[in-house]
Amino acid sequence: MYAKIQWKDAVHFEAVADSGHTVLIDGPPDGGGQNRGSRPMELVLMGLGGCASFDVIAILDTQRQKVTDCVTHVTASRVDEIPQVFDKIHLKFVVTGEGLDERKVARAVSLSADKYCSASRMLEAGGVEITHEYEVVPT
Repeated sequence: MYAKIQWKDAVHFEAVADSGHTVLIDGPPDGGGQNRGSRPMELVLMGLGGCASFDVIAILDTQRQKVTDCVTHVTASRVDEIPQVFDKIHLKFVVTGEGLDERKVARAVSLSADKYCSASRMLEAGGVEITHEYEVVPT
């Protein structure tokens, strides 16, 4: 994997991954930014949420579950001292679908958390406490 981060001005950057997709990164106005992109730590949370969501959807698909929507809410807290790393992250998966088996949703979330989500495993190895919950919404 590869990513190129190009400084634009102030604390504004443009990141391009080897897939060709671009992400804008910027700081808050009180930190010298102009709010023209996501903050770096927000991107970490988005990456974690995307990684875990990818797993859950893929697992449910192999289990032939009829998922019509999946929204993952990721909340986090950070330590007060520098570096302000995450100390706790919570993921809540809201899975909507037709005739969903709640046990299969629970299993998919568990497999993502304990086995498949590389981002989750990496953050946990760094000391971050990650918790998970799910909600099944029938259609």
